[in-house]
Amino acid sequence: MKYPKEYLEEIKLRLKVSQVIGKTVQLKKRGKEFIGLSPFKNEKSPSFTVNDEKEFYHCFSSGEHGNIFDFLMKTKSVGFGEAVRTLAAEAGMQPYRFSNFDSKKDLRFQTYKNIFKDYTNYFSQQLFSSNNQEALDYLLKRGLNKNIIEEFKLGYIPWKNNFYENLLKKYSEDDIILTGLYYKNDKTGKYIDRFNSRVIFPVNNLSGDTIALGGRIIRESKLAKYINSPETEFYKKGNMIYNLDKAKDLRSETDEVIIVEGYMDVVSVYASGIRNVIANSGTALTERQIILIWKFFTNPIICLDGDESGQKAAFRIAEKLFPLINEKNKIHFSIMPDGKDPDDYVKQNGKNKLINLLKEKEIIQKFIWNYHLSKIDLNNPYEISKFEKEIKKLSYSIQDETLQKYVLEDFLERIKKLTPNQSSLQSNKYFPFKKKKNYQILKETKILHQKRKDLSKFQIIEFSILFVISNHIEIAAQKLEELSEMEFLSEKNESLKNLIITSITDGNDKEVISSKINSEYSKITKEINENSNIQMIIKNKKDEDILNLLHELIQDHNEQSNLRKIESLEQKLINNLDENSYSELIKLKSQLNRE
Repeated sequence: MKYPKEYLEEIKLRLKVSQVIGKTVQLKKRGKEFIGLSPFKNEKSPSFTVNDEKEFYHCFSSGEHGNIFDFLMKTKSVGFGEAVRTLAAEAGMQPYRFSNFDSKKDLRFQTYKNIFKDYTNYFSQQLFSSNNQEALDYLLKRGLNKNIIEEFKLGYIPWKNNFYENLLKKYSEDDIILTGLYYKNDKTGKYIDRFNSRVIFPVNNLSGDTIALGGRIIRESKLAKYINSPETEFYKKGNMIYNLDKAKDLRSETDEVIIVEGYMDVVSVYASGIRNVIANSGTALTERQIILIWKFFTNPIICLDGDESGQKAAFRIAEKLFPLINEKNKIHFSIMPDGKDPDDYVKQNGKNKLINLLKEKEIIQKFIWNYHLSKIDLNNPYEISKFEKEIKKLSYSIQDETLQKYVLEDFLERIKKLTPNQSSLQSNKYFPFKKKKNYQILKETKILHQKRKDLSKFQIIEFSILFVISNHIEIAAQKLEELSEMEFLSEKNESLKNLIITSITDGNDKEVISSKINSEYSKITKEINENSNIQMIIKNKKDEDILNLLHELIQDHNEQSNLRKIESLEQKLINNLDENSYSELIKLKSQLNRE
């Protein structure tokens, strides 16, 4: 039984010819090709060439020529089946299992592709009919010429046409409906073109076969501007990339590809002369899509509209894809200026301006940082605190542990620079500050900083918690469970905390508890009052605000405590690999990630 063409094509798409042959032959880059000594003949001067773009090798001395399957069969003396299985494993694909179901599915898929081919060919021709001049004028006014229109097989679906009846002469009704090109009108029982009165953009798989459509309405209407084919047995939006079938041929020339939002953006940018441009197909960019893109380009640039919705969409993509980055596969962002989209920008400014703009791209971690920073008030300690937690959470999500470490360190260092008043306090996020030009610290504040310079972050957090719960007993009573589970680093602080908890549990009133604190812990309370920043923040605040801040402080203390434990366990594992310590380490890291 034959392997399906699509399965073999997928292997070839995942593996570069130079990648496979380079394990046997020492290759050197020469222009668009690679050259090396022939594995088929003894020679002193290299005559063996490999072309990734054309997916073949050629040996001038022996005349041998072929693809990656041919190479394995000839150099390893294996059959075709074994060559396929070997290369499929190398490409990270499951071995193909033949069945009657597969044969039937292959036949359905072939029919599916044939219907789309007939459909797009017909309506591509219809676009140039005098009856559809309005549609052609629309595309020409958008800056497209006839060559580009024909290359992308753009078409137009007039309101009244008889093509469904034409298809019925060749295909069954079930096969036609499977494509999603038509839907049934419940009132009339007739089948209607899904893309009526729309310009159509054929969506191709990696082999260049059309398996779906995008449609753009050309008149003002209450209808959606763009619609896409529904998902079918052979079309899954989350797996498809518009124009990747063309762009992938450029992988030997560049490791960059531009990811834009829409079909028209792709066609316009391509028409300007920038051919390494693609778009996610009718859905937000998915993990599966970026992994597919990385197989061909290691440095994709996400280039979305410069309006607020475009920036939000870019940030959502960044959050979703951030865990996947590593030293080999990166993601960059380039947001269009002045609310423009790539289509508008390239038409108004030209190819070179767009290329220069793309050179100013930001690596994903920088983009995330700048986006967060633009959304927070740097004078608000609550927002700074929330910001730091979000940054940490994102950093811990990175699957590459080494990269995770350095990204986190970079982010925390940036936070320190944001809050210079806190640097001497080891980034105490609860000190109120105002970031203004020519800001001068008051002498009193400067003196206070000097007194506190030797305090650790833990001490400051613990002082802050103790100040709140000793001066706001009714608020402390709402957090008894959380407070009980905490373990303070300082023994004296832990003792004062336990006194307050026990007194509240025993039913003592506020005055009695305050009296106990002042009589038994006067030295500690004096130290807290002298060194706690929190008293300036909660002054004149509502109980609800103070409660929220206490919750934040407890969370931060727990997080810092876990980080200390992680550092300790990591050091322990360096010296002695212990299964229990490793399990605890994984548990703590997972907990931090959830937080």
